[in-house]
Amino acid sequence: MHILILGGTTEARALAGLLHGEVRVTSSLAGRVASPRLPGGEVRIGGFGGVDGLVDWIGGHAVDAVIDATHPFAERISFHAARAAAIAHVPLLALRRPGWVPVAGDDWHPVDSLAEAAGALDGLGDRVFLTTGRMGLAAFADRPEWFLVRSVDAPEAPVPGRAEILLDRGPFTLDGERELLARHRIDVLVTKDSGGAATAPKLTAAREAGLPVIVVRRPPVPEGVPTATTPEEAAAWVLR
Repeated sequence: MHILILGGTTEARALAGLLHGEVRVTSSLAGRVASPRLPGGEVRIGGFGGVDGLVDWIGGHAVDAVIDATHPFAERISFHAARAAAIAHVPLLALRRPGWVPVAGDDWHPVDSLAEAAGALDGLGDRVFLTTGRMGLAAFADRPEWFLVRSVDAPEAPVPGRAEILLDRGPFTLDGERELLARHRIDVLVTKDSGGAATAPKLTAAREAGLPVIVVRRPPVPEGVPTATTPEEAAAWVLR
């Protein structure tokens, strides 16, 4: 059996580790990170060239099933995967980590896009911790606030005019996030609803500090695709 994992996430790496040695596994990474953490099994890096390219790859490599374990905000590949799997007549499973849920004490401001997030900064503070990744920073380029921008790789222009770039990769600790907010005198946090535990401590630290948090909601996903919420569930689906 040959399983294609559309990955790049922590859950995708864990799933590849669970399946490696049981079935043939190929993990496909988008190539947006310069030095990605590689999963077990075979790895390919780069796009497929749209739906048709993905269909051709599935057929040409005798793929028996596809698992979409991409980042919650990589919406295009999820729709491509749903269409390609239907055309190629192979099963598709979506491995989607649960989103974050506000708890008592949180001051969340949900928005639907990075552009809305930039507009929502009005009146919330002058020092912003921006943790939305290196893509899409143009939405904040004209803002007057000071930004601490954290990403795995250095972002490309345009970026906010007043910004400090912090290159770091999760998982992050609660003590580390507390210290970061205090050291940079952060007033407001901006993040995407990526879910998962690796970057969640910033939300706890913001809650403890009484900071407002602008949260970009997840984009829509294809309907009718079976879903697992953990690598273990997805591995069980494959081995069944």
